[in-house]
Amino acid sequence: MLRTSLRNLAIVSAVAGSAVLAHAAMNPEVGGAPMYDNKNIVENAVNSKDHTTLVAAVQAAGLVETLQGAGPFTVFAPTNAAFEALPAGTVDTLLKPENKDQLTKVLTCHVVAAEAMSAAIDKMIKDDGGMHPVKTVGGCTLTASEKDGKITLTDETGGVATVTIADVKQSNGVIHVIDKVLLPKG
Repeated sequence: MLRTSLRNLAIVSAVAGSAVLAHAAMNPEVGGAPMYDNKNIVENAVNSKDHTTLVAAVQAAGLVETLQGAGPFTVFAPTNAAFEALPAGTVDTLLKPENKDQLTKVLTCHVVAAEAMSAAIDKMIKDDGGMHPVKTVGGCTLTASEKDGKITLTDETGGVATVTIADVKQSNGVIHVIDKVLLPKG
């Protein structure tokens, strides 16, 4: 009886372990961390070593609860390197409490109130003759296009970000990792 129970426990553990590995393999790793499609945007982002600046900014702007909400959301998530490429002092200035509104505007210009996987974005780009306007929750309009087989986003200042990791499925939407911070005009 004990031997049978131990064997059954071992089989259940092996199956559960395989399911966890298979689950993690379905989504790309981001910042050295597995991204789980049963966790929300914030729960996954906090584990990415490439997105510590973004997470700090989301916290400073008071957007944690929003991005943990039901969604669906598409988040174009700039890496730490993207934030570091901004002019010196920009991030520190944006993170100051008195600049919360400006920080919120910048961050919400990276969020779309819909789930848009890369295949859907690519189709919209093609259907619109090579460029597709993308309205963000922050009121910005990004222009999606394709270059060298990758989706690019042009912000309202003419800055261009490239999607470097696409289709990171979340329980409340999708994240696309980008290599530049998108900025609103003015």
